[in-house]
Amino acid sequence: MAERVQQPPAKRLCCRPGYSTTCRQGQRAGGTICGGSGSGQGGSSKTQSPESLLDIAARKVAEKWPFQRVEERFERIPEPVQRRIVYWSFPRSEREICMYSSFNTGGEESASSGENVDETRLPFRRGIALLESGCVDNVLQVGFHLSGTVTEPATPSEPEIVCSVAISFDRCKITSVTCGCGNKDIFYCAHVVALSLYRVRRPEQVKLHLPISETLFQMNRDQLQKFVQYLITVHHTEVLPTAQKLADEILSQNSEINQVHGAPDPTAGASVDDENCWHLDEEQVQEQVKLFLSQGGYHGSGKQLNLLFSKVREMLKMRDSNGARMLTLITEQFMADPRLALWRQQGTTMTDKYRQLWDELGALWMCIVLNPHCKLEQKAAWLRQLKKWNSVDVCPLEDGNHGNELPNLTNALPQGAHGNQDLGTRPHRTVFTRAIEACDLHWQDSHLQHIINDDLYTNYCYHDNTENSLFDSRGWPLWHEHVPTACARVDALRSHGYPREALRLAIAIVNTLRRQQQKQLEIFRNHKKDLLHKGVTSITNLEGWVGHPLDPIGTLFSTLMETGRGDEDSFLSNRLHKHSELHLFPSTRRFLEEGESYLALAVETALMGLGQQRIMPDGLYTQEKVCRNEEHLIAKLQEVDLDDTLVKIFRKQAVFLLEGGPYSGLGELIYRESVPMHTFAKYLFTCLLPHDAELAYKIALRAMRLPVLESMAPSGDMSRPHHIVSVVPNRYPRWFTLSHIESQQCELASTMLTAAKGDARRLETVLETIQKNIHSSSHIFKLAQDAFKIATLMDSLPDITLLKVSLELGLQVMRMTLSTLNWRRREMVRWLVTCATEVGVYALDSIMQSWFTLFTPTEATSIVATTVMSNSTIVRLHLDCHQQENLASSARTLALQCAMKDPQNCALSALTLCEKDHIAFETAYQIVLDAATTGMSYTQLFTIARYMEHRGYPMRAYKLATLAMVHLNLSYNQDTHPAINDVLWACALSHSLGKNELAAIIPLVVKSVKCATVLSDILRRCTLTTPGMVALHSRRNSGKLMSLDKAPLRQLLDATIGAYINTTHSRLTHISPRHYSEFIEFLSKARETFLMAHDGHIQFTQFIDNLKQIYKGKKKLMMLVRERFG
Repeated sequence: MAERVQQPPAKRLCCRPGYSTTCRQGQRAGGTICGGSGSGQGGSSKTQSPESLLDIAARKVAEKWPFQRVEERFERIPEPVQRRIVYWSFPRSEREICMYSSFNTGGEESASSGENVDETRLPFRRGIALLESGCVDNVLQVGFHLSGTVTEPATPSEPEIVCSVAISFDRCKITSVTCGCGNKDIFYCAHVVALSLYRVRRPEQVKLHLPISETLFQMNRDQLQKFVQYLITVHHTEVLPTAQKLADEILSQNSEINQVHGAPDPTAGASVDDENCWHLDEEQVQEQVKLFLSQGGYHGSGKQLNLLFSKVREMLKMRDSNGARMLTLITEQFMADPRLALWRQQGTTMTDKYRQLWDELGALWMCIVLNPHCKLEQKAAWLRQLKKWNSVDVCPLEDGNHGNELPNLTNALPQGAHGNQDLGTRPHRTVFTRAIEACDLHWQDSHLQHIINDDLYTNYCYHDNTENSLFDSRGWPLWHEHVPTACARVDALRSHGYPREALRLAIAIVNTLRRQQQKQLEIFRNHKKDLLHKGVTSITNLEGWVGHPLDPIGTLFSTLMETGRGDEDSFLSNRLHKHSELHLFPSTRRFLEEGESYLALAVETALMGLGQQRIMPDGLYTQEKVCRNEEHLIAKLQEVDLDDTLVKIFRKQAVFLLEGGPYSGLGELIYRESVPMHTFAKYLFTCLLPHDAELAYKIALRAMRLPVLESMAPSGDMSRPHHIVSVVPNRYPRWFTLSHIESQQCELASTMLTAAKGDARRLETVLETIQKNIHSSSHIFKLAQDAFKIATLMDSLPDITLLKVSLELGLQVMRMTLSTLNWRRREMVRWLVTCATEVGVYALDSIMQSWFTLFTPTEATSIVATTVMSNSTIVRLHLDCHQQENLASSARTLALQCAMKDPQNCALSALTLCEKDHIAFETAYQIVLDAATTGMSYTQLFTIARYMEHRGYPMRAYKLATLAMVHLNLSYNQDTHPAINDVLWACALSHSLGKNELAAIIPLVVKSVKCATVLSDILRRCTLTTPGMVALHSRRNSGKLMSLDKAPLRQLLDATIGAYINTTHSRLTHISPRHYSEFIEFLSKARETFLMAHDGHIQFTQFIDNLKQIYKGKKKLMMLVRERFG
């Protein structure tokens, strides 16, 4: 018998009172083979004999009873019975061993990660490889303890390693493991796997001994002394200090060890108080989660955390208590993440991926507390823990940043009358709030119990057709409950390994939804006239099912799809046995329509959920979640191949959605803040188009609306509306995902345009809905480009109708962006001209005739008219002379109109476009002259003047140059001004025309230019040649040079000398020593100009003397001046 005192775990105190030391002397102390006599498995016999009653009883006892209870129940247990209990206590299934040794469980989560995982590197696979290659040796089972050695073969970089492995087990669960490899991980290493599978697969090769205490009871005193001495001799370096300490304590009468009856035995199995669960290294779980969180989403840490969550779900499905234990450890590390407090202090939000991890955490707790078979005390413990986490300030909120006004779970249920009233008044709901509320849910409702446990639960005599009736008109059971809560029950059943029950409840929920849909349609039809007359509707669903924290539609869809495809519970069999055993539930098919499948029901459920009219939630994260979940569900639907049955379902649901009124997101009237249906409608359109084009277009055209923008879209551009403020700011402050929604609207329109190619009636309808509903210029421009590409595909003739649609959209973009800033505007204008060119000459003429509604004057002249007049356009359109002249006339008219409206920017282009028409050219030139004195700058005038010279109009160029000089003003220090070249050119032009022209422009130069170096440059150029003697083509002729003593050069010389004097004084005011040498060079250039005058030497000497007197304080500088100039 064994007695229990406070000792280290898994080491029961074992003794045998009432037995003498001699009664067992004759019994054999050795062991027997595990699969010996009476074994119900193993052996080499080809015939299978019936299992013995001993084995049946021993197996059941080994599964359920701790061995201490067996010993306490019976005074004496025969040795053969002990052996069979010990034998059957080791796990017989590889499934749990696989679960605890495979971080990546494969299946859905590995597939969704998008990466190919090398399964050969997983501990479970490596363990199998070690076992099959004969690396397991020295296997010994002593009671409830298995040991052995596993040899890791040598590699080119590592020597051979022999690992000692020890495993303790109890009631078919491995309760502790140790391995010499020093593995530090959450899960079992390959060596533990190899030894465990050796015992599972080859039990007949494992030598089995009773617990060591049983063997010691068989020894007399001499044998015991010999045993202890030999044990100390073999391991004296390790155990001698411990052995001496124990000997001293045993010999001491008052020692603690002598106060205890019996002695610990690590091989004797579990005590009554020991928890029966698989070994889980809690410290490693905490360390790994802490490490992953500290990496902040880098190095695949988010993926690893998701795999940990998947492992929790796998444990729950196996009904393993470690699932909740592991999730508790993970949650504690999440709550201890220092970033939570930092983000709260800084007022920043957590990353999207991290936010999704918290969502999964909350969903898993929801599953755990909804375990239909958990004990009340366990649920109470979870509730206390959840409330503790929930009360922490940094606990993340359910919807990211905003509180939410949705009803809580229990308040939505009849059975939740005693729910958490304090939580119902909380301003914010955390990720744990729903799990806390779910603790008040129960499974005792008799109707619910019948639904989940009875495939034959019907009532064909039930005629109560009220809203909350328990059965429908066919007698099939219904389940009326807050839909997300009901689906949370389904998820909990699936998660805890009750797939049949989950399926039954899911079918009842879907049948209820279908009945509600029919009822809602009838209600709307009865009130349709009133609603349409009012033109408004109210929202019927404050919370949407798609994007909901509990993901009700996703749960129903997955449950039905897994059953329909046979995925339920098939992963492990694939991994272990390479085949999938499909567990279909044919009896539940009685609640399906005739010919209907689970897959068809799943698809219909998804369509109902996606088509639900629902309000746009608050906050960026929740709005993004709506979009993300919708796209995820549609992606799942796209994996399904449509057959005739599914097409019928699509048609049926499409009609429901179109006629569903305020209950449908595609009804005739929708609430202004409803979630748009663009993404869903695009999917429906694509699916229905080959089978029912008319219905497909009805759906897509109805979905194009975006009422949240209709009452606030300004006449200008809406290409960058980051946040649109609602008319009900308190309830719906912002649509943060509006840009994404508009892009989806654009995608829907593009899909319709592509499909409607060649159908003029359809294209016209699609064009109208685009012009009515799309408010973003950038998206309309994209649609115009898409239509143009589709219309001009290389493998077919251009579709002129689609080209016109493209042009019409392009014209709308031009009108929308005409008065606003848009960085793509130039690209848009060029593209429109290209599109009009493809449409034909009349389109080009039309846009030029109405240019003022489409383009700015600059765009019209520099891009539109210029492109139209180019040779490439003429060649592309194969224009005859008459057509060319008509286009040219329109272009010239446009150019003159633009020049009148904006001469500063359009005059030069107008002159260029009008070159071949004398009257138009003269008109353009006169426009320039008229504008020269008022609105045009010297830069623009100089540019046009140079153009005139280039075209052979030197006098007109001179005229414009003089007008430009009037607007110019160069100060003394602007010796690098860009206009200097224009001034030099103007003077050179005047000099080439003659003395009179030069004489006329020099006063203008003297008035406008105060820079000495520029004036001296002009002066030197004018003295090199005779005015009028150097023609434009540089033909030289003899003649007298102009005198510097007479006008006009005398005036220029005096101005230049004066400019040098003024500039010198200005520079000396703030000169620094590092500029002295530069200043001396400046004076040298000044002297050259002074010397051009007949008395220049005297003037310069006086100038230098004045400098010496005035600036005598600058001794070093004046010394340099004296050295250079005396």
